[in-house]
Amino acid sequence: MTTTDTGLPPAVSSVEGERMVAPQPDRPRRRRLSRRAGGLTPYALLVPASLVLAAIVGWPLIQLLVTSMQEFGRAQVFGAPPEWVWFQNYVDVLTDATFYEVLARSLVFAAACVVTTMVLGTLVALLLQRLPKGFRLLLSVGMLLAWAMPPLSATIVWGWMFDTDYGIVNSVLVNTFGLEEFRQHSWLIDPLSFFLVAGVIIVWGAVPFVAFTLYAGLTQVPEEVLEAAQLDGAGAVHRFRLIVFPYLKPIFLITTILQIIWDLKVFTQIFALQDIGGIRALTNTLGVYIYQVSIAGGDFGTGGAIAVITAIILMTVSLYYVRQVIKEEEL
Repeated sequence: MTTTDTGLPPAVSSVEGERMVAPQPDRPRRRRLSRRAGGLTPYALLVPASLVLAAIVGWPLIQLLVTSMQEFGRAQVFGAPPEWVWFQNYVDVLTDATFYEVLARSLVFAAACVVTTMVLGTLVALLLQRLPKGFRLLLSVGMLLAWAMPPLSATIVWGWMFDTDYGIVNSVLVNTFGLEEFRQHSWLIDPLSFFLVAGVIIVWGAVPFVAFTLYAGLTQVPEEVLEAAQLDGAGAVHRFRLIVFPYLKPIFLITTILQIIWDLKVFTQIFALQDIGGIRALTNTLGVYIYQVSIAGGDFGTGGAIAVITAIILMTVSLYYVRQVIKEEEL
């Protein structure tokens, strides 16, 4: 059925002064490019900080890239001109079995630390949400003290706790639990127990950041949504999986990115524990390996190549997770 325009004037309604007009069909609207509020002002405000960041971070990165393509040893440190070898240092690194051993060890150790930190940080954040005000303040102060402790100081303290002769850990295991096999037990000689101690130190210092960040996000989850889910019979696990986690997924992604970056390039804790009693050849991670090749070994060119490869790995992982965050925001 079709209608034609009869050309008649619109009918008069029962209300004085009003006319009944047939609704007009919707016309396709043209998309208009909306200009962002402020125009170029936000970008102009970012220019000074970007220039400072480029000068502080960009120039050393360029120098590192140049050094990685040169034969740069102790002689060059004292003024001898470096020789360009271009990508030979990268070839030497990528064909060295020791590098892949250290890389695999670093990836496994970083993955274990990240997973443990995120799980414990999430549990502590949920605990902070349910604790009374006084206990919440006490726990927060304790985590702040742990977070503020320098990594080197924390490593020395934990190294003393795991000391072979006078460590409190061995004393408790022997005297309290009767485990005689831990009498004068060396925790740092065996690589597995070495990384157990290192993981305890790293996770202990990283949990406060994750807990505080997630706790701040938990305060933004609508209480009425959680109450409605609870009334519908959803348990605590289902409420977290179906409601809390989707709300906090961008925060989880961001904190995971930061933990991966920090744990993959960890240096202080591993290096200090090796000085206390670990075997370097069996416990090197990427950060310590770069230091030993370049500073201790005097091969700055090869060390620079390892550092550039490590930076590429970190950037790849970070960009992947940033992409996931952007996708979540678009959805």
